[in-house]
Amino acid sequence: MMAGLFANQSETLRELLGLSAPAIAITFSQSRPETVPDFPGTAPAAVDGGRTGKVPAGCVFWGKANGGTFTTQPADHANCNVGSYTHGLKTLEEAAQGSDVAMLLDSGWVTADAVPSIPQVSERFSYITYGPLAEATAAPDVVLLHLNPKQTMLMSDGIPEMRIEGKPQCHIIAVAKEQNQVVASVGCMLSRVRTGMSNNEMTCAIPGPILAEVIARLSSAVQVDKTVAAYASQDSMRFK
Repeated sequence: MMAGLFANQSETLRELLGLSAPAIAITFSQSRPETVPDFPGTAPAAVDGGRTGKVPAGCVFWGKANGGTFTTQPADHANCNVGSYTHGLKTLEEAAQGSDVAMLLDSGWVTADAVPSIPQVSERFSYITYGPLAEATAAPDVVLLHLNPKQTMLMSDGIPEMRIEGKPQCHIIAVAKEQNQVVASVGCMLSRVRTGMSNNEMTCAIPGPILAEVIARLSSAVQVDKTVAAYASQDSMRFK
């Protein structure tokens, strides 16, 4: 029953927004999800006093999840101290010791004063599971969308209180999970390079508990926009 619900929600989001990538379910847990495989692969040799992980940064898992569901552990995320912090896998003090954080501070990409205000998942979980929303068998904590500017416009029309955030991109997961707010990100250079995101791509995080409400509001807004689009198209014919 639940699996069918999530598959329907995924398809509805795809139809309403014209998504080219599936909606991704992200779920935090203290116990290993049954029947869900670990993310494959091994970490490369550690650098900078131990920094390594199975991928360059936790945000890379968002794209990997397009191909199927898998679970991760904190060590899998550990190459990026910024993402480890926003996902609650490290304290601020632990993350601040990383050479990657030192580089970001030295470059002026972020200031030391700004770091403590970056949203963070409040609990340190043992597992984070990623996969297409259509494959979910339990309610996700966060649903992540990859959007272009028009799709972001549609989301904003449906959810006008949606927040638009910048760097670091990964903190939208914490905002959605901890603050129960829909939030989009213009991305950040750190994440764009590591994930290979298109220049025309943004991300949006939806709190899992309000996904049904978001879809209902988005559906209404899309219908209104179709009406406005038809009017604008017809009116423009006068100038041809």
